Amino acid sequence: MSLHPQVQSLLQEMASLGAPPLTSQTPAQARQRPRLPVVGEPVDYVEDRQIPGPGGPLNVRIYRPKQNLPLPVLVYAHGGGWVLNDLDSHNHVCRSLANAAECAVVSVDYRLAPEHKFPAAAEDVYAATYWVAEQAASFGGDGTRIAVGGDSSGGNLAAVTALMSRDRGKPKICYQLLVYPITNYAFDTPSYEEFAKGYFLTKENMMWFWKHYLDDEADGMHPYASPLRAEDLSGLPPAFVITAEYDPLRDEGEAYARRLSEAGVETALKRYDGMIHAFFGHAHRLDAGKEAIREAASRLKEAFAKA
Repeated sequence: MSLHPQVQSLLQEMASLGAPPLTSQTPAQARQRPRLPVVGEPVDYVEDRQIPGPGGPLNVRIYRPKQNLPLPVLVYAHGGGWVLNDLDSHNHVCRSLANAAECAVVSVDYRLAPEHKFPAAAEDVYAATYWVAEQAASFGGDGTRIAVGGDSSGGNLAAVTALMSRDRGKPKICYQLLVYPITNYAFDTPSYEEFAKGYFLTKENMMWFWKHYLDDEADGMHPYASPLRAEDLSGLPPAFVITAEYDPLRDEGEAYARRLSEAGVETALKRYDGMIHAFFGHAHRLDAGKEAIREAASRLKEAFAKA
């Protein structure tokens, strides 16, 4: 399908911000890039906390809708190529998911690269998930019903947290929500070639992100950086993988969904035609983004009910 008219308008809005190319900036400069304004949905309860992390105190933000307690919990990792964004950038996403999935959401302010290279971010998200399993009752959550989720690099970190939890024996995770996840340190898929530039996320952007995240190229071969390279994906929690048609990451996300399914993991995959990378975070502007939030929430609720 052709690029959706709503996406064309969004791309024009983004261009009007006048931000220089990402690859011409330092990470510090890129973190100051202007963002399109967005207002998040109201939720019943929001709290910022500091929890123990592998590199020192770790900031998290807890969202809770008005529901009977205790609530199942989604541990959410924001996107931004491991280099950009924070709790505020994905505040609206977490609010929408908390309301729609009727769960608590714990958003993780993991350490960013290049100040903190691989595997710092992954270890932070794993540590937050472990903390939720132990301390969920302190915020009205149920530590026996935990899902992990994230978009882009956050989808990568969610997938890696599921791998870590399986490999380390705990905590138990009941579901993975992987929104256009980064799954492989490679730039050679058809979607990378076809959508290398002109659709928000570019091939050059991805090379810039990976360069800042990895200490050396050998780290990119590790399954905790590139989960698609894991030899064994069996024993992982069920997953919902969302991809976008006009996204360089489309093919590696879909390849990971296939690998999960082949390994016996209950996996659902949905490609949103006419959409670009980041459409999930622009649900307030894109009807397909709203639909993706609804479907993700529906699958989370179903998984929590089974846990």
